Amino acid sequence: MDQFTNRFFDDFAKMMMDAAGVAQGVRREVETAFRAQAERFLADMDVVSREEFDAVKEMAVRAREDADALAARVDALEKALAEVGAGEKKAPAKSASKSASKGAETSRSTAKDTDAS
Repeated sequence: MDQFTNRFFDDFAKMMMDAAGVAQGVRREVETAFRAQAERFLADMDVVSREEFDAVKEMAVRAREDADALAARVDALEKALAEVGAGEKKAPAKSASKSASKGAETSRSTAKDTDAS
């Protein structure tokens, strides 16, 4: 009877080991099927991958930095232009009086030419 009991337990242990192996195989199949379904579901939802997201995020950061740099450059150019414009506002008043006096001289010389004829 002892031999029968040992053999019974040995067979039972083998059967449980086989069942555990089968259960692991089933678990792997279920995981694979679930993963495939999840990937299909995400593909249908048009969700981006992490790599694509990171690449676009990096592009956006660079674009923002470039935009900030360009905005600073435009501000500097506008400031320089305003300074040059302020300097020209004073200078044209002098040149305007010069051109007015030149215009008057031209009018006088034309009048003299007309009188002389």
